[in-house]
Amino acid sequence: MPDLVLASTSPYRRQLLERLRVPFTCEAPGVDEAQVKATIADPRAVVVELARRKALAVARRRPGAIVIGSDQGACLDGALLDKPGTAANAEAQLQRLQSRTHELLTAVAFAQDGRVVAEFVDTTRLTMRAFGADEIARYVAAESPLDCAGSYKIEALGIALFDRIECSDWTAIVGLPLLRLCAALRPLGVALP
Repeated sequence: MPDLVLASTSPYRRQLLERLRVPFTCEAPGVDEAQVKATIADPRAVVVELARRKALAVARRRPGAIVIGSDQGACLDGALLDKPGTAANAEAQLQRLQSRTHELLTAVAFAQDGRVVAEFVDTTRLTMRAFGADEIARYVAAESPLDCAGSYKIEALGIALFDRIECSDWTAIVGLPLLRLCAALRPLGVALP
């Protein structure tokens, strides 16, 4: 089996990939995400390009390895919502999202020997319920979702913010769609049950 590398420092993606019980390592891709977001307007194209760049950056350093690159973005009204970074930004994002449906786009690219060998995008539609500013402040203080697209951690307390979720694979919401990931890894020589 070829070496498997996750081109990410995300603890969420690492934990998801660990569920498959295959040996892998993690490596920071060192991709300038801001540059890509500044030059590409379409949210889907942004996450695809970032997933590709992450996978290729690490694949260049790891000949023969299968490298998984992934990127995720919350999309509202045709625009990406960045990771909030601060509590004030998280509260503002949640205020914008409440009572509305948005999409969570998760792109995954697989690179080997300097080229992309497979890729896909998973789309999840999420509808938040109505809530007040006090609920938003309590949630942000309790969970500090400052590094999460959309300002929520749906795998934890963030689930309480939603009325409806439409998806084919709930692991995509956390950051790595395991169903399609497994389907893509098998033909690349990764033994999975």
